[in-house]
Amino acid sequence: MPSDDGPTPGTPEGAESARAALTALRAEVAKTVVGQDSVVTGLVISLLCRGHVLLEGVPGTAKTLMIRTLARALDLDFKRVQFTPDLMPGDVTGSLIYDNRTSEFEFREGPVFTNLLLADEINRTPPKTQASLLEAMEERQVSVEGMPRMLPDPFVVCATQNPIEYEGTYPLPEAQLDRFLLKLTVPVPTRDEEISMLQRHATGFDPRDLSAVKPVAGAAELAAGQAAVRTVHLDPKVAAYVVDLCRATRQSPSLALGVSPRGATALLATSRAWAWMSGRDYVTPDDVKALARPTLRHRVQLRPEAELEGATTDGVLEGILAHVPAPR
Repeated sequence: MPSDDGPTPGTPEGAESARAALTALRAEVAKTVVGQDSVVTGLVISLLCRGHVLLEGVPGTAKTLMIRTLARALDLDFKRVQFTPDLMPGDVTGSLIYDNRTSEFEFREGPVFTNLLLADEINRTPPKTQASLLEAMEERQVSVEGMPRMLPDPFVVCATQNPIEYEGTYPLPEAQLDRFLLKLTVPVPTRDEEISMLQRHATGFDPRDLSAVKPVAGAAELAAGQAAVRTVHLDPKVAAYVVDLCRATRQSPSLALGVSPRGATALLATSRAWAWMSGRDYVTPDDVKALARPTLRHRVQLRPEAELEGATTDGVLEGILAHVPAPR
């Protein structure tokens, strides 16, 4: 259980306390979600970088349960929006409501006013409603009738989409995809993990009951972790390696769209967060390699001919990682 005061940001003691608390998250989330440690780690990295996450996986892989459990273990406010074709922007951001008692309009907050927002099946809603999240994701505020209103801190959007069902969907535009710090693939559990999951259900596990999950960290631990991540040292050679990887995507014959400069800064941020979570105060080329695919896969676009030949974005990125020399 996090303390009332929490660790002090900017101090070595605060950083160590925050790292221990955030590392304990995986064990706490594992009480309800089996076999998704890497995805949970990606979610924590996004929180440390104050970034947003796009989760892609087939239905039934516990994406919603994972976000709900994470919010409870972090003692953060959580809201969920089911994106549908008839969802309006005001249903997400909030709107002005006329109050008959005062004869005035008052603002009624939408579900975006939370710490952890689950945008479920975000690609099922039209571009106008998708765009209502852009300002919230980039500026941490929403504007209604010209009046900006700040969102809580921390604020992270966790959006999900189904990778195999495209009928009746509206693919996210590149500008919005670029706003997501990470795109995490939620895998189907292994055979042993699925057996373990069935045994839990057979002994009475209820995914709607999260009473077994206890808060192990909170906003204070996240703030201390964010402050510590900003102090992680970046060698100029490693910075050049990040740039070389991103520039290689722009020159790849398999890609119609390469990584933007925003993608390079995102890879820097996630690599620093992973280095800090691993107990180091400096970034190594291996940190960059570990986070390259989840940070960059949604920022590139395959050429049609490469797609017809069976190429994948992860495969192209793997080739680039193999060919761009890493500093020693």
